[in-house]
Amino acid sequence: MSAMGRGPAGLSPGSRLLLAGVQWQVEEFEPHAGRVLLRRDGGQELATTVRALVNRSDWRPAVAADAGPPHRRGRQPGGLEDLTGRQQGLLAVRYAHLMEVETGYRSGSPLHALPGEPRPGYDPEATTLHQRRLAKVAEMTALGADSAAMLGLGRISERTLARWAGQCRRSGITGCIDGNWLRRAGERPSITEQVREAVYAVHAECLHRSRVSMTTRERLICQYVRERFGPGISVPSYWTLRRVWAEWFGPGGARQRYARSAANLPVTGEHVVIHRPGQVVALDTSPLGVKIREHVFGEPVTASLTLALDLYTHSLVAFRLTLVSDTSVDVAMLLRDVMMPLPLREDWGQDMEWPYPGIPASLVASFAGHKVAGLPFFAPETVTTDHGSVYKNHHLIEVQRVIGANILPSRVLRPTDKQAVERAFSGIQSLLLEMLLGWRGIDAADRGADPEADAVLTVAQAEHLIATWIVKIWQNRELGEYAPAWDPGTRHSPNTLFAAAMSQGGFALQIPAPELYYELLPVHLVKIHGRRVSVYEFRCRARYA
Repeated sequence: MSAMGRGPAGLSPGSRLLLAGVQWQVEEFEPHAGRVLLRRDGGQELATTVRALVNRSDWRPAVAADAGPPHRRGRQPGGLEDLTGRQQGLLAVRYAHLMEVETGYRSGSPLHALPGEPRPGYDPEATTLHQRRLAKVAEMTALGADSAAMLGLGRISERTLARWAGQCRRSGITGCIDGNWLRRAGERPSITEQVREAVYAVHAECLHRSRVSMTTRERLICQYVRERFGPGISVPSYWTLRRVWAEWFGPGGARQRYARSAANLPVTGEHVVIHRPGQVVALDTSPLGVKIREHVFGEPVTASLTLALDLYTHSLVAFRLTLVSDTSVDVAMLLRDVMMPLPLREDWGQDMEWPYPGIPASLVASFAGHKVAGLPFFAPETVTTDHGSVYKNHHLIEVQRVIGANILPSRVLRPTDKQAVERAFSGIQSLLLEMLLGWRGIDAADRGADPEADAVLTVAQAEHLIATWIVKIWQNRELGEYAPAWDPGTRHSPNTLFAAAMSQGGFALQIPAPELYYELLPVHLVKIHGRRVSVYEFRCRARYA
């Protein structure tokens, strides 16, 4: 039941109405006869009809404080200021199409008709509103699902157009706002102390058991509550317990033995907050997902890709391709590449040259001795690695002393210390490697018929391709979940983040001397026998150190 200027009111038993400012509760309702029995809190009853209520001007629906869906309680409606620029454009397109359906004109008025309006299928003099809605649905269907979705009109129906029209009559153009465009502020589930104790007890028990499903965990929680507190305690539903479990203990995607080992470690409650480029640089090595050909015999081989990622700007400041497993020498040279400006290669255009404001490209080129590509370089303060043997040896300790950085292994069973560089490997795989010939797939089950025969790139070509992709694509690609929290309204890329850091705290233009190359090489003491030196033995030791 509704009337002009008032919202809809439910007449089901238990709903409440305001008559002349007095609140009544619907006690009985006979829809076939149209009779309604109302009762006040004091016990007074009033028998009336639906027709009498509709014709009264002093009735209002009594809205309870907790009425409505959880995500709309106590929340103001969405406005244009809550939308991004693209969403505002989609909203304008939606409203124009809706006005064409309602009035025959996209502006909503024949006084501002566009050329060719009204169109034959939307002429208000020759068609009804129902026919115009059906014509708009047919028009969007013929346009195609993808094209209609780009206009914000995907999967519309006659009921959708009717709903938008009703909302626009109440709130104007904002009635066409898609609810998915706005962040929902859902209420947190209420968990009693008894249920909280049961959840934690079942979690501790499940760590020692084999892996069980969430349905089994819910049954164990209900069993714990009944046995310890009695049958009178209410237990939330399965979906509430599932949400609470994921919020308190994480998604639970780890293997059972790993989750059990991680739970035994003490929780420090501390995390590193990164404030500037170079404060923390993460290193990691992974097999290259593309088969390449070695330069001697042309045989297809699997190379190893070592990345250095700056955790503040998410810039891939250096990388290395090695045909065999990387050594401490490769890691040392990778750290040297982080500190050195990348030379601008011959086939790279001016758009890939040093673009950062504050320091002209000519000044950097004069210090470096060559034109510099648009890739950040700096002296790292802290280097985070995994626990591989290549990162834990005496040579890396000496490299740490020479470059003045702290090389710290990540914490055991704490993937958050290096999650950014792991995600970078996935990004390179999906954005670049999957489109190359010789792609090996995720595992053997997803592998092609003969990826070795498809391999066409040599080591030098693969290195040049990856370097070009990093400087041109990765460094200028907009960041998503890694966008800075201090500038939420601006879209940033690794290059713009580095430029913002330069404008905030300055930039120390320090290019290491050429002698750093030799200082980072391992030292081997070779005994001189008489007047001869075993050069072959020295080379073997230097190569396989």
